[in-house]
Amino acid sequence: MSGSLWMPPGSRSDTLPAVPRQRDRPSWARPDPIDELAARLDDFIAAAVHPDEIAALLESDGLSDDQIRERYGVKNSFALAEELYERVERRYPEPDSPVHDPWQTGLLGCLLRGVVFALPGFGYVLGAPLLAGPHDDFGLPAGTVPLLAGALVGWTWNQGLAHRAYFWLGLGDRGAARRALLLGAPVGALLGALVALIVAGAAHPAAVAFAAGQSVYLGAATILLVLGRERALLAALLPMTAGAVLAFAYPVPEPARLVLLLGSLAVVAVLGLREVAPLNVRLPPRGRDQPRRSRSRRTTVGSRLSASLPYALFGLATGVLVLYAALGDILTGEQRSAPAAVALTLSMGPAEWLLYRFRSGSLAGLRSSSTPRAFRRTTVLTVVECLAAYLVTLLALSLATSALWPHTSGFHGVRLAGLLLLGVVLWTALLLQSFGAVAGAAAICCAAALAQTAAVVTHTGNPHWVALIVHGTAAVAQTALVCALLGRVTAHR
Repeated sequence: MSGSLWMPPGSRSDTLPAVPRQRDRPSWARPDPIDELAARLDDFIAAAVHPDEIAALLESDGLSDDQIRERYGVKNSFALAEELYERVERRYPEPDSPVHDPWQTGLLGCLLRGVVFALPGFGYVLGAPLLAGPHDDFGLPAGTVPLLAGALVGWTWNQGLAHRAYFWLGLGDRGAARRALLLGAPVGALLGALVALIVAGAAHPAAVAFAAGQSVYLGAATILLVLGRERALLAALLPMTAGAVLAFAYPVPEPARLVLLLGSLAVVAVLGLREVAPLNVRLPPRGRDQPRRSRSRRTTVGSRLSASLPYALFGLATGVLVLYAALGDILTGEQRSAPAAVALTLSMGPAEWLLYRFRSGSLAGLRSSSTPRAFRRTTVLTVVECLAAYLVTLLALSLATSALWPHTSGFHGVRLAGLLLLGVVLWTALLLQSFGAVAGAAAICCAAALAQTAAVVTHTGNPHWVALIVHGTAAVAQTALVCALLGRVTAHR
């Protein structure tokens, strides 16, 4: 056409009339109802990890299967949920505020607990004159057998007692936890003293008295540690520690040694008694740590005493392994045993902190992993990192204690390797215990303790090589158990 376009009145000549937009669909076609529903629920569908979440939302909105068939042309809510899940791209929004991590803890508090675990060892320095005498029938220094027997009984009993008290604390019943500690700690101290007396043989009565005091300390210290009174325990041990450090350089009279030992023991015992038996709390007349019964049933469900048995066996087994590490040199005719025990004891503080780090890392892995395989890989890497950090710490402590301890030539070769493998056993066992898998850890540690005991009793092989083989086997078994159990998402609930 050669004529000009018709322009409506008042319009400018340099503008063109608007061209109507073409329709995407015929005017008679209705929009897809599933697309409309997907647009309306877009944020929820994009964040869903499974179609069942969408199906639950649809059912909570009151959509019946008949309504879904009529409106959307699919069979039921699950079919509609799968269709919506496929049409919307996955988007997992990050939280607006920083994610709360319940496993964040300070390093200083864990180091303090490690120091508190190690300071009682200075009591043996002050008590050395009480243990003077010829070697016993086992070739050990005088008084060693009653001390070891009392310590093993104390570690076994107090490990189970601590589990029971922590159980009540987990239920929020601090009163029941105090009653359990008040009733259990004296029984453990009495058992430790009786066992020390039974196995004393020809040992000096002073050694038996020292072992009895050791049992009393273990019971009172368990109370303070379970109830979070590490600082009070540390303050009670400082005078004895100062006296022991002084005894390294200058002779300390025996009366002064006794005053320091008995004074620290008395303060720890009084602090423990004050924590569990304050003046305004009466003991239940039945003398049990269980809550009272109502007419129909118990008001609070308590755990059976047998539930603490695996923890007690775990304490016994790890105690035996640590004692063999401490006595390895004496069993081979050398007179240096303290550095290994001191290094292991001091390392328990960093070990506890690394357990928290693992729990924090596994929680971060749960947030960042999108598949079970990716989470398993993240968990294994976290285990390796934490275990490597613990072994570096244990190595540094071992070298430092052997260098500072008088009359020692240090750790070398097989002995150092066995000590590090024992560290693997202890840390992985504590990790399993923290996840409630104490049965497997206790079984492996008990088997290792029995194997090492059988080798010592039958004089099979060199004690250092036996320890290396036993610790290595237990370390491999426990590491495999850790990776198998903790690589599952359900273990981290």
